[in-house]
Amino acid sequence: MRRQGWAALCAVTTLVLSGCKEREVASTWSNASGSVALSRDDSLLYVVDADNGILAVVDTARREKVSEVRVGPRPERVTVGPDDTVYVTNRGGRSVSVIRKGDAVEAARIPVGVEPTGLAVSPDGSTLYVVNSATRESAARGSLTAIDTGTLTARWELPLGEEPRGIALLEEGRKAAVSLFRRGDVVTVDLSDANQPRVMRDGTDLNTKANRTPSTRHLVAPAPAVAMDAPLPPDSQQGPRSFRARGMVDLLSAPDGRRLFAPVLWSREDPLGGPVDGRDPDMGDSMYGGGTPCGAAAGGGVVAAGLVTFDTEDEAPRPVVDDLDECRPPPEEKPDYPTSLIASPSFSTPLQGPAAAVVDPTGGWLFLVNQDSNNVAILPSFRRTGSDLPSESSPVRQLVEVGAGPNGIALTRDGRKAYVYNAFDHTVSTLVGGANDIREEGERLVIAGDTLSPLAAEGRRLFFSAVDRRMTSPSVAVSCASCHLEGREDGHVWGFPDGPRQTPSLAGRMTTATAPFHWSGEFSALGDFMSATVKDRMGGQDLDADTVAKLGAFIDAIPATDNASRGEPLTASQSRGAALFTQAKCDTCHTGAALTNNSNVDVGTFVRSGVLQDAAAVIRAGLNTPSLLGVGRTAPYLHDGSAPTLKARLLNGRETNQHGMTAGLSDADVDDLVAYLETL
Repeated sequence: MRRQGWAALCAVTTLVLSGCKEREVASTWSNASGSVALSRDDSLLYVVDADNGILAVVDTARREKVSEVRVGPRPERVTVGPDDTVYVTNRGGRSVSVIRKGDAVEAARIPVGVEPTGLAVSPDGSTLYVVNSATRESAARGSLTAIDTGTLTARWELPLGEEPRGIALLEEGRKAAVSLFRRGDVVTVDLSDANQPRVMRDGTDLNTKANRTPSTRHLVAPAPAVAMDAPLPPDSQQGPRSFRARGMVDLLSAPDGRRLFAPVLWSREDPLGGPVDGRDPDMGDSMYGGGTPCGAAAGGGVVAAGLVTFDTEDEAPRPVVDDLDECRPPPEEKPDYPTSLIASPSFSTPLQGPAAAVVDPTGGWLFLVNQDSNNVAILPSFRRTGSDLPSESSPVRQLVEVGAGPNGIALTRDGRKAYVYNAFDHTVSTLVGGANDIREEGERLVIAGDTLSPLAAEGRRLFFSAVDRRMTSPSVAVSCASCHLEGREDGHVWGFPDGPRQTPSLAGRMTTATAPFHWSGEFSALGDFMSATVKDRMGGQDLDADTVAKLGAFIDAIPATDNASRGEPLTASQSRGAALFTQAKCDTCHTGAALTNNSNVDVGTFVRSGVLQDAAAVIRAGLNTPSLLGVGRTAPYLHDGSAPTLKARLLNGRETNQHGMTAGLSDADVDDLVAYLETL
């Protein structure tokens, strides 16, 4: 630990406090998260704009953009090293841009893995750590790359789990915690040997802890957290609800380094009811209503914003979380951490889509940026009650409205201002004030313009909105992106009345041209499908043609997931797989530009036993053939998510010839076919 002028900090008024106790600050604490960062003296604000591919530099005293640097495609995050060197992950370019303070051009662009996202600089500034969503060799797992900041070359790359995303350094940089985006968990990495990192722990018992205490409100004991290929627990009317963390995009540290916080989405795992059954009667007529963890009084649906607290004083971060069915901490744990569900203090003002967060320099307050509800929640970081909190049902002290699609926040080191980037508006909001009167100051600073068409730009705002009454209601407060994370998929299997259904990806799949729609192909028109989903599930309204056109334009504009296996020419294994794809008649159904003939078929995967079965009408109709575009990054597979890998899908039922003519394929053939499928 080291002291960083704490007495000076306590002499000024911060955004939320008028004084603080002197305390220590870890050298690994960061005052920024996501798409924005500040220079070491707070004089320059750095903003990455993914649409325009730029790093904008803002003079904070003059409140004006002074330069912009062209970086790689789809820049995702930015951080600043101790020497004021700026680093940007280019998610669409498999690279990191390096910019020296005061320069208007890149100093270097360093190749890394596939879709790099999170990044952190060691306390001594010698090493940059970059989190890659996938490796260049495999879509099944991501990695952590260490870059020597002196030579700007990679020292090593350590494979991690599937879809890692955020990173926080611990113990003066001797360890790192990395979030797994779709799994909703944390991997711990030992960095004490600069040349030989190792994974200390590949996960935690987070989901078990969140679903562990029998409910006194129900007659049966709760089911344990379920795997994606396991039967779902009993109906919520007969037993407690169960929840799974996912969408863990970021990790942030308290200033003293003793706690980590991870914004997440909590998602229902137990079966969902129909328009009436399976929900609280006061939650409206939406299937997604009344499914919130803890039965939050402020409304909410089957996807809810949350915050996971990790204690870092053990060998690896240990989650301290509430039992989400009981809405309280386990008896053996003191509730000196925020509630795991971050409910809004106001029924009419939802809180949804946590995308970034930071703890203020006093350590007492956490700022949570919510992309889908366009606001910032301010809540205590080490408690959940107090006379200064306006609602007993919410830990939030204040909600501050900002622009559309916020995805980054930076606090000045004296705690007196916060800057939030509104990615869909391409503007910066400046927050000032104190106590419970934090407010936006002045006009929003415009950083760039739209690159999407006007139709697609408006469609994106609708797709990510949990506040637009056309799309949802306060009693549900979800967006399309609540399930289709980033316009892709969430790796989650939902217990719908017609059977188990995993979320399909929409990215780069020509979705609007693949009618009929839905897993059972029951909607011939896009507008009918969207209206049914929005009205019956999300609590929104029937959509008019203009709204449908906007949503469709954005869905068609969602960029395809980067594919580590795609390349020319094909390898020998991929070439053999391409021939087998035709030989096994896979191209009978998976054909055309979208790799689907849009027909309904029975490939022997219907669920006919267990708690949650496919409905008889679905079995009669068959399942609509999905696109295979980008299939290598969309695990798990099949409508019920029962195949964790492409190989598992091909091996399961290989002898039946129901899913292609696969009976004659050897194990080596299956490996070649998988190698080809991963190139699509």
